[in-house]
Amino acid sequence: MKLVIIESPFKREALKKYLGSGYEVFATKGHIRDIPQKSFGIDIKNNFEPKYEIVPDKKELIRELKSKAEKAEEVLIATDPDREGEAISWHVANILGFDTEKSCRIEFNEISKKAVSKALENPRKIDLKLVDAQQARRVLDRLVGYKVSPILCKKIAPKLSAGRVQSVALKLVVEREIEIENFVPEEYWTVNAILKKDASQIKAALATYNKKKFVPKNKEEVDKMLEEIKGKDFLVKEVKKTKTKSHAPAPFTTSTMQQDALNKLGMSLARTSSSAQQLYEGVDIKGEGKIALITYIRTDSVRVSTDAQNACREYIKNKFGENFVPSKPNIYHTKDSAQDAHEAIRPITMDITPEIAKETLSNDNYRLYKLIYERFLASQMSEAEYASVTVNFDCEKYGFKVSGKTMEFPGYTSVYKEFVEDENKEGMAGKLPKLDEGEMLPCEKILPEQKFTKPPTRYTEASLVKAMEEKGIGRPATYAATITILQTRKYTVKEAKYLIPTELGRKITAYLDQFFSGVINVKFTAYMEGRLDDIAVRDEDWHSVVASFWNGFEHLLERADASSVTMKEPPKETDIICELCGSKMLIRSGKYGEFLACSNFPKCKNTKPIENPKKIIGKCPECGADMVERKSKKGKIYYSCTRYPDCKFMSWDITTGEKCPKCKSPLIKKGKIVKCSNNTCDYKENVIE
Repeated sequence: MKLVIIESPFKREALKKYLGSGYEVFATKGHIRDIPQKSFGIDIKNNFEPKYEIVPDKKELIRELKSKAEKAEEVLIATDPDREGEAISWHVANILGFDTEKSCRIEFNEISKKAVSKALENPRKIDLKLVDAQQARRVLDRLVGYKVSPILCKKIAPKLSAGRVQSVALKLVVEREIEIENFVPEEYWTVNAILKKDASQIKAALATYNKKKFVPKNKEEVDKMLEEIKGKDFLVKEVKKTKTKSHAPAPFTTSTMQQDALNKLGMSLARTSSSAQQLYEGVDIKGEGKIALITYIRTDSVRVSTDAQNACREYIKNKFGENFVPSKPNIYHTKDSAQDAHEAIRPITMDITPEIAKETLSNDNYRLYKLIYERFLASQMSEAEYASVTVNFDCEKYGFKVSGKTMEFPGYTSVYKEFVEDENKEGMAGKLPKLDEGEMLPCEKILPEQKFTKPPTRYTEASLVKAMEEKGIGRPATYAATITILQTRKYTVKEAKYLIPTELGRKITAYLDQFFSGVINVKFTAYMEGRLDDIAVRDEDWHSVVASFWNGFEHLLERADASSVTMKEPPKETDIICELCGSKMLIRSGKYGEFLACSNFPKCKNTKPIENPKKIIGKCPECGADMVERKSKKGKIYYSCTRYPDCKFMSWDITTGEKCPKCKSPLIKKGKIVKCSNNTCDYKENVIE
């Protein structure tokens, strides 16, 4: 029996279908060895070596893995086909004691018979360059996160975090908000002339004055124009007829899929990522069982295999006709900064159409699969063709313009239309009546409209992903997680579909700009992404890349830590009197949230939880008074008597006010059960209705 090791257990069923009976599939369920979660884990003095340890909850899994590997005639590691997957393969091989020269690594971009069979025929060594690039990324992220976060907690507020990519994404959102706030609207006017041609009306937009582009800035300029053209006919100065074509868009990358899913389907990044993962790992399809529907979903490449290209072209020919198939396959070029590790996101087979899959897919999975399927289908279709007409009119010194566009051949638009934020443009019309140069048209009316320039639009999740990709911040696998954590930590909030920085998010960005602008900025972060690529592609030593970063970063840390600059909220004075010394209590922030502390500190060190309006829960078993919910300094909920300090009874559970008939300990409520609080006593009462 041969053993194939994968990451996700959800792939197992779809993969076993193609492996056959001679293989056993074992899932690591993600990382099994990593840098410790609760400690720094980087030995800076020893060339930045990470201190890897077994993930705590994977010890039993590893024992099982070792046992199966010892019994297997061959072990193949088939983790995901990206740098993180390569690193996981390396960790697995290390734990199993494999030699670095052992050809134990297989990879496939899709879970299909052909891809899996090809992978099995071509095992290779683990690519240590990819592993090193991933190690460098993990070390860099740990250096920034673990070194900057404590400073933020010290200088701003407890429980804050910074991140090499996260903080730059936050900076983009904050800077956009500041740009919006500082925006000064400027007045301008649009002017449309309604011209008459037989039974048709033509709406032409003001374009020029004295043959130069002209946009009136105020009512005075508009009134002057109206006076000059009042009652005048319009001359058809020029009629331009052209044929235009629109080329099909490339198949999806991770970021373009995320953008389209949000813009067209209203699916958040989290929903899109979850759905895409399921479509890649395998879903139930009627008559097929559990199969994978799409290729690997973390990619920045628009490349597709020749086989997939040919299959798509054949499908188009059969369904739409030969006119919809271009003479040569459409080839798309991946941008230079992309890793281009594997193909674009596409359906594995054209035979399973969205309509076939719809019956057994969830709503999100169906809609996303349909989007991916149609985008790939469109990417190999012919161009859309249009007949365009542009007419220029003259009236005195003013030029007006109208353009019309009619489709002559739909091409790829038969299955897919690109998302456009605002299609309403001045001077655009549908089909125009026949117009000849030199003819004069009467003007029925002039429609001037005052407008004001608008500030830039806030980021949506989709447009922030697009900005991160264009600026070279992060990688496909990180976009969704980065943007999600900004909202989870309340550095940004989402109103409608837009991301808005919170006051805390703005404060963090301001502080990082003051002390870490040399590291936490768009340009440097993109540069570091390039340096990580150099490790993978140009065989750069990862230790040197990290060391060059640390040499400058260390000084920034020292300067920030030593500075007296603080952005902490000053403590808030209350009317509550300290029962120990009579001074007023202050509201302060700590690791576990806000609490009360004596203003006479350090002479008086009295602290206590903030007493919110008390919610009466249960009765005190000692004196019969009400019990109320309170919160400890560490944020834990407990219950205490309202007669405190005269009665000091407290409980971590809700009490009934009665005592156990067996041992006289307080009775407590656990859901709908009343039981004795003494764990050695077995007394229970019936379920409370």
